[in-house]
Amino acid sequence: MSARYFEVFSPGHGKVAPRAAVDSDAPRLDLDGDWAFRFSATVLDEPDGFELPGFDDTGWDRLPVPSHWQLHGYGRPGYVNISYPIPVDPPFVPDENQTGDYRRAFDLPPSWAGTPAVVRFEGVDSCARVFLNGVELGVTFGSRLPTEFDASAALRPGRNVLAVRVHQYSSGTYLEDQDTWRMSGIFRAVTLLARPAGGIRDVFVHADYDAATGGGRLRVDVDADAPVEITVPQLGVADAPADRVFSFDAVRPWSAEDPFLYDAVLATGSERVRVRLGFRTVAIDESGVLTVNGRRVVLRGVNRHEFDPERGRAVTLETMRRDVELMKRHNVNAVRTSHYPPHPDFLDLCDELGLWVMLECDLETHGFEYSGPEYWSGNPSGDPRWRSAYLDRVERTVERDKNHPSVISWSLGNEAGDGPNLEAMAAWVRERDSSRPIHYEGDRMARYVDLHAVMYRTPADVARIGRGLLRPGENFYPLTEGEGDPEDDPRNRMPFLLTEFAHAMGNGPGGLAEYMALCERYPRVQGGFVWEWMDQGLRTTDREGREFFAYGGDFGEDLHDGNFICDGLVFPDRTPSPGLLEYQKVVEPVRIEAGDGPDSIRVHNRYDFLDLSHLRFTWSVTRDGIPIADGVLPTPRLGPGERTELPVPSTALRIDGDGERWLTVEAESVEPTAWAPRGHVVAWGQLALPSTDNAVPAVSSSAPVPAEPVDAHIVLGSARFDRRTGTLVSLDGQHVNGPQLALWRAPTDNDLSWTQGDARYWEARGLHRLRHRTVSVTPDRDGLTVVVRSAAAAVTCGYLTTYRWASDGDRLRLRVHTEPVGHWPEREDRFAEAMVDADLPAERYEELVRRDKAPSLGRIGLRWTVPEEWSRVQWLGAGPGEAYPDSRQAVRIGRFQSTVDQLQTPYVRPQENGNRLDVRWAEVAAPAGPGIRIEGDPVFNLAVRRWTDQHLAAARHQTDLTPDPSTYLYTDHAVQGLGSGAVGPGVLPEHRLEVRPADFTFTLTALPPPVPR
Repeated sequence: MSARYFEVFSPGHGKVAPRAAVDSDAPRLDLDGDWAFRFSATVLDEPDGFELPGFDDTGWDRLPVPSHWQLHGYGRPGYVNISYPIPVDPPFVPDENQTGDYRRAFDLPPSWAGTPAVVRFEGVDSCARVFLNGVELGVTFGSRLPTEFDASAALRPGRNVLAVRVHQYSSGTYLEDQDTWRMSGIFRAVTLLARPAGGIRDVFVHADYDAATGGGRLRVDVDADAPVEITVPQLGVADAPADRVFSFDAVRPWSAEDPFLYDAVLATGSERVRVRLGFRTVAIDESGVLTVNGRRVVLRGVNRHEFDPERGRAVTLETMRRDVELMKRHNVNAVRTSHYPPHPDFLDLCDELGLWVMLECDLETHGFEYSGPEYWSGNPSGDPRWRSAYLDRVERTVERDKNHPSVISWSLGNEAGDGPNLEAMAAWVRERDSSRPIHYEGDRMARYVDLHAVMYRTPADVARIGRGLLRPGENFYPLTEGEGDPEDDPRNRMPFLLTEFAHAMGNGPGGLAEYMALCERYPRVQGGFVWEWMDQGLRTTDREGREFFAYGGDFGEDLHDGNFICDGLVFPDRTPSPGLLEYQKVVEPVRIEAGDGPDSIRVHNRYDFLDLSHLRFTWSVTRDGIPIADGVLPTPRLGPGERTELPVPSTALRIDGDGERWLTVEAESVEPTAWAPRGHVVAWGQLALPSTDNAVPAVSSSAPVPAEPVDAHIVLGSARFDRRTGTLVSLDGQHVNGPQLALWRAPTDNDLSWTQGDARYWEARGLHRLRHRTVSVTPDRDGLTVVVRSAAAAVTCGYLTTYRWASDGDRLRLRVHTEPVGHWPEREDRFAEAMVDADLPAERYEELVRRDKAPSLGRIGLRWTVPEEWSRVQWLGAGPGEAYPDSRQAVRIGRFQSTVDQLQTPYVRPQENGNRLDVRWAEVAAPAGPGIRIEGDPVFNLAVRRWTDQHLAAARHQTDLTPDPSTYLYTDHAVQGLGSGAVGPGVLPEHRLEVRPADFTFTLTALPPPVPR
């Protein structure tokens, strides 16, 4: 049997030449809305007459366009990352190939009579065969790319019928193996566009900025059959011939920080096209630095899939605007459109609100990487039969979006290996548009791209790249050493970007500050894109009617990649995660920190183009977390990149009295912007001021209270202990049970890393199932000493802990010494050496490598059980949000309060969360009742939740978490960092928690119930 039309190497047939998305006043008909729809679970090949205008579709269902049919009850969504959802047998696909037939009737206005027209599809997944009034217009592939068909000959006066057959799988599926939900249908707009005689077919705007003179140069290439005039009112251009080259002595340039646009109109006698101009020039200077308008830029970016938890990729304009506004508010300045061109409206918003855009082609063949007997065996990138399809995709990408000033780089695609078809794409792009550099991470030796880019390298690797130390042939993935002189490797003279880094899956990523610090140290290291912007969880309801966000496997797929689809900086409902708040702080455009002098504040303007005149600087002082003074600082006169030091306000220094004092300085917007209100805080810093420690001694200097056995208990002041186990059972009559040594946490997605595998190590040591054996309980006149050995069944390693209790009658002091016992084997770390900068002094390098291989723990601390009604938490320490050793930039020292429920972070897959760092003291109590106060010596980590870590680890969704009849309180001496190990580097050595002895102290005090009024 010959190949079917959806199983061909070609890019389809019948399409007209691609062109820019333009805003024209030519007549148009919006064909979105409810279409007649017929679904088949298997392939339908030849039409059965459904394409004919007289076909009776009254018995068909109705399906909204744009949408995915899987989200309307036809078939099911499926998620796989790398593996193809079909047998790898290109260009063929299985007969189990869902097919959707669409019909849309519309009336052609009488005014259109004789007017040429095209029907435009903005996006159809994955292949469409299009008929108009029974006439086949053509076949298109390229799901996220626009397609136009000439409808002129098939249109008729009055009623017309557009019929489309869409296949779930096609030969195009082999070129669209992106890490996202696999869903089908007409998911972007469909429009009938009049193409009047003498109209404008295409426009290519070239608006360059000369940073040396401040001038601008405008050239517009127009494809039209009639003379074209251009008008740009803001530049004094009116009805001028469009084929001129215009020079302006002064223009306001476009940048992501100041996205100024000029409104232009191109006109013939029959059509007017509106264009928004942004003057800017992208270049790579002689030192290998990427510049825009003559200035080095740092991309503080994100990778963005198009997604909505109800609509999938059928996103609305409101959703797109919300994305861009959220990015701007959180100091994100760049987007890589992973891994396809987005809806065209998104780029309009990037132009308007200001984001640097790396525009990526709709291409990924990742499933070929390991699908054959050899690495990338059979990959289309090296197969000449696919060449026209590759070129078709990149042409449609560039032609649609070439007029956007926000687009500063073209990307050939993602994870498609290497081969001559990609080289051909690069050559075509360079010929068509040489004004933007070309990116493709898969060109590891940078033979045909302009930007050197990699994924998920460690900060140590990035430092080597920044220093220009790559050897010819050296590669990180697959790992090759390379040889020769770094001077001979062109990558050492190119801008470097992290195409993807800091995998934001679940709780994390950690280590963001370490990455972004390298951008300040090495000029060619110019940032990159966090993977990824949002968790792609589909809003779903379980059998009990409870709502949750679904991921791979929740729809009964036989092949899926679980919650790997939920790896974003915002949750599916676009609530910012702690990871986004951390990124916001790390990449803030103004750095405020302690200066060199004892009473000075250093301010660093990290904007690439703006001074600080648009900001207002305020200060406030707290004592033990309570505000006591505030004021306004003069706004520093700093240009981009400049630094200065300001004196600490004298008012703040004159504040006396006991207590811990902190000065917080905030930079907030003076005026509202298009994306944030007036007073929006863009940056902040906190400095410790000289303070007097007024802490009351944990236990008074009076003689300690002796511990006395009484029946089945031991009494120590107001505390009662179990006489057999030495466990605290009550304090001042209130139920407090514990402590138990805790060494494990419910694994984060990053703990489950395939590179470092901390969670596997913890499980092998049985840290999640510790058993506790009381070695001794010794009361004496100075207090109570309890020794406990903690270990798991079937292992020899564990911890031996000595609890030393003392009391002054009211307050209870606990000194803990805990140490490892038995054999703790090293972790099987695959990349220990790669995690550490080899340029460090030898002793430091060896120490960090040792730490990276050392046995690890999730935490070293204590777990307590308290009554479930103790739901109110107050603390003095870092907050208000969660933080960990390598993700702590976004928190500040203060006094905070919350409920136990509010302390939890609802990651789509439940996991370790909610840790509060550097806690001086915390109170956990009933809303209007008793509780407990815990003080550190000096600080501790705090977590409080209504379920055990074991329960948390077993849950697949938030709906699986049901509160226990107790509240669990964790007071940890130390916790492990987060890292980015779900894909990228694990926890950096300096943030790892080794198996080691620990000594720490707590003081406990019962809180009485409030006194009735």
